[in-house]
Amino acid sequence: MNNFFLSQSSSLTLVIIISLIFVFLGLYNSKKYQGLKNYLTADRNIESFSLTTSLTASALGAWVLFGPASAATWGGIGAVIGYSLGTAFPMFFLIYLGKKIRNDFPKGSSLIEFLRKKFGKSLFKLILLMTIFYMFIFLCAEVTAVAVLVNYISGTELWITALIVLMSTLAYTLYGGLRASIFTDNIQMVVIGVLLLISLAYISSFTGPEFSFDFIKEKNPQLLSSSYLPSYTAGLTFFIAVAATNLFHQGNWQRVYAAKNFETLKKSLIISFFIIIPVVFCMGFTGMVAFSVDPTIRPDLGFFTLLLKDQNELLSIVVIILGLALTISTLDTLVNAISSLIVVDGKATLNLDKKTNYLTLSKYVILFLSFISFIIASKGFDILYLFLLADLFCCAFVLTVFSSFYNKNINEKIAYVSIIIGLIGGFLMFPAPDFSQSLLVGILLPKELFSPIVSQSLLFLSFVIATFLPLIVLKAKRFLY
Repeated sequence: MNNFFLSQSSSLTLVIIISLIFVFLGLYNSKKYQGLKNYLTADRNIESFSLTTSLTASALGAWVLFGPASAATWGGIGAVIGYSLGTAFPMFFLIYLGKKIRNDFPKGSSLIEFLRKKFGKSLFKLILLMTIFYMFIFLCAEVTAVAVLVNYISGTELWITALIVLMSTLAYTLYGGLRASIFTDNIQMVVIGVLLLISLAYISSFTGPEFSFDFIKEKNPQLLSSSYLPSYTAGLTFFIAVAATNLFHQGNWQRVYAAKNFETLKKSLIISFFIIIPVVFCMGFTGMVAFSVDPTIRPDLGFFTLLLKDQNELLSIVVIILGLALTISTLDTLVNAISSLIVVDGKATLNLDKKTNYLTLSKYVILFLSFISFIIASKGFDILYLFLLADLFCCAFVLTVFSSFYNKNINEKIAYVSIIIGLIGGFLMFPAPDFSQSLLVGILLPKELFSPIVSQSLLFLSFVIATFLPLIVLKAKRFLY
């Protein structure tokens, strides 16, 4: 079905042209920068502008068009604020962690590499597996999002968009590595910024008085109410989940090492922080407005229902280009991040022949993971639940791992125990796919034994428990010996 008067042939031509432009730019730039140092850390020589645009573009994937708007329809202003701060917070935190890791491990290229020196191989492998799993889920989510977006606008089959976007991203990223990813991010971020401004200006101009807090307050006052409990729980849930997962994003750590110096890194992270917050907030705000205009809309399409309500063909083209720029800028980061982990940490993890070329091996692994993500995107699976599960893993690891940066008394045994206890506690409260019950609430024990507040806040409680239970274990470590 042609929803917005953009034919399948037009949208397909647009997808191919935009993808090929990024392939050409990535390959052309990469010819000047070959070698493993450029592939992993861009020769540690990236300036402020390139680092800022790359950090921001990598953080703002196609999810930003769907996620914040969807969360806002049920979590209100709290969810929007939590989502915004959760996405931006790692940038601020990386200023302090980045300084330490660059000083303590100046020749490194990954967080896992640093942790391998801190902990034994057993825990290091668990952290490596969790990190790759999270980034793979992120990869699937981005490919699915752009395929669904193009399908929504023109009816183009999901597998076609997924195949084109994946092949084009792999073509230049596996050749040029981090240097190619950062260079294309610079261009993609400019495109993203311009098109987002155009889109939001159009919505603001043509939606009129509806695009305001007053209109939301009139139609759905609970979304802005200070006494609306889901607003607080949703805000904290998104802050904890998104912040924790982004701290394990190898793409961020590569850029920490790629900065020319610490001052460049600090400046870029601060600017990225202040760009990300208003972008995510505005996208969440469009969700609240769209829901107030029409409560029957599909929650994750709030931004599109406002922008494309007049079925404008030119705006449909703008949305597709915006979606492609957001997706490819994130995909190349994820592809290179996973590849770099295998190159850097593969030798310590896998007992392979000494002659094994880990760069070549990493490319085969990436091709395999990309094939799986292609299948998932082609089916249009809703992978939000799996994404939340990946978030839970990160939450259980985050305080233990990053406390170890500063606390020398955290050894492998204590770290392992705290993480496993956090995971168990989180899993017991983690909701079933229908979010009506959890392993503890409703399966092991009757729901009637628990307060309605507990049964209605399972996702929030699972993240809080998974995140903070390990900290309690660390504080009580002397009782574990």
